[in-house]
Amino acid sequence: MSPHRLENINVLAQEVLTRPESLKAEQPITETASNTVHAGRGAIQEILDGNDHRLVVVVGPCSIHDTEAAMEYAGLLKELADEVGDTLFLVMRAYFEKPRTTVGWKGLVNDPHLDDSFQVAKGLQIARQLLLDISDLGVPLATEALDPITPQYLHDLIAWAAIGARTTESQTHREMASGLSCAVGFKNGTDGGLDVAINALQSVSEPHRFLGINQNGQVAVIHTRGNPYAHVVLRGGNGKPNYDSASVALCEQALRAIAVRPNIMVDCSHANSNKDAALQPLVAEDVARQILEGNQSIIGLMIESNLSWGNQSIPKDLGDLRYGVSVTDACIDWKTTQDLLRDLRAKLADVLPERGSNG
Repeated sequence: MSPHRLENINVLAQEVLTRPESLKAEQPITETASNTVHAGRGAIQEILDGNDHRLVVVVGPCSIHDTEAAMEYAGLLKELADEVGDTLFLVMRAYFEKPRTTVGWKGLVNDPHLDDSFQVAKGLQIARQLLLDISDLGVPLATEALDPITPQYLHDLIAWAAIGARTTESQTHREMASGLSCAVGFKNGTDGGLDVAINALQSVSEPHRFLGINQNGQVAVIHTRGNPYAHVVLRGGNGKPNYDSASVALCEQALRAIAVRPNIMVDCSHANSNKDAALQPLVAEDVARQILEGNQSIIGLMIESNLSWGNQSIPKDLGDLRYGVSVTDACIDWKTTQDLLRDLRAKLADVLPERGSNG
């Protein structure tokens, strides 16, 4: 026997999580929620295949920290989705895991009480219940696939997933995305470059084999068939936007060079708005202009939106949190969101059905 301790030297503790199948048994998907997810995935796939003329709009809070506010937002979004649904297919952001450049709040799953207590088991339970409740309203959901274990607990309720700029280059995330059951948007790198996203699309469409967990929570070798519904999300980078027509054209060229259908989503936030929420509507207006001028490749938008404007730091006294205000990136408020999406519909309602015939 070795006289030295060689393992887990920097590990303070280990907590065993419930199995994915156990959480799903405790919080089973309803028929209504199942129909919402199935219909949402199908609509997005039809849009990506060019069989549905609508734009996908992934809209909602930068991250969710308050389930009551999230449910209020979802109710408002459902009403608006019914109003603009002939032109825009609305999918609500339900982002529970936040990648951090250094440190900070890591999202509802990791720290549901916003106090560094990291009660992950409770976070998964809260997140799953919220996804169920929103899906029962008939609102399809989107999230960022960040932790490779989390999808086994939550992704039966997700209609669209993103791989973020910090992880698009990660082999682990490309392999994971190859097995996800929904369409996946890969963001360009934080430097604004397209190469990592283009490489990701080539990787994710192929079969992979990697280590993960199964529904029993056992470590397993996962074998995937590849995901045919991956696409690029332009989010800018290195302090510069990339939603302009020249940047979109360069992305189209790069996608055609690898024989991939040029499906492009534009993220109106992040570097494309210089991290200024007030600029998001201007980005959306420019995208609408490009479509009116004949663009065929932009299939969607991403918008960071909440009940109220801006953002806030997490206070020591959580009673001081302002309701409906983001604790991560700044968001536009509901009225601005409503006006923006109604304006998009008005501009594009007659143009989008003709896109295929103009291509």
